[in-house]
Amino acid sequence: MGTPAGTHSFGPGDASLTVKTYREGVAAKAGHDLIIEVQRWDAVLELAGDPSQSRLELNADPGSLHPREGLRGVKPLSDRDRREIRKNIDGKVLGNEPIAFRSSAVEAGGGDGRLEVRGELTMAGATHPVSFDLRIAPGGELTAATELVQSDFGIKPYRGLMGALKVRDSLEVVFEGRLPAA
Repeated sequence: MGTPAGTHSFGPGDASLTVKTYREGVAAKAGHDLIIEVQRWDAVLELAGDPSQSRLELNADPGSLHPREGLRGVKPLSDRDRREIRKNIDGKVLGNEPIAFRSSAVEAGGGDGRLEVRGELTMAGATHPVSFDLRIAPGGELTAATELVQSDFGIKPYRGLMGALKVRDSLEVVFEGRLPAA
């Protein structure tokens, strides 16, 4: 695998966890594609010489999702928009249910520093299998991204303007970090 074995902890101080949402519908121009920052989370990555002995765990506070950026909207994302989005995430989308991922299998993904990670994600009170590639670059940069379908977790994607503006059912979750220097 070419990566150092050991236990590595991550959080908002040294890595980023973001959610990207996309709008659709006849009034899509009235909204924004969003980059939402998860502000309270922690992850532990245990890398073993044998990738199958590695594991990944992540916990995130659903109340800490903060809309960082609104893209491709007619007008810039305002502070009022951000407050309304947070209110909808808390009240209508995630509620106060914990978000957690636990890996069940990790495999080498072809000798290029890629690990194939499979596990269970719990969100909005529902648990479903999730898989993604965790890329470990030669300099120690870590990146992972996966597409999630909200309705798989019993989440009804947000709708506004009497259904004319909708958040697409699929969204993207992105992790970026760096292994400590050896």
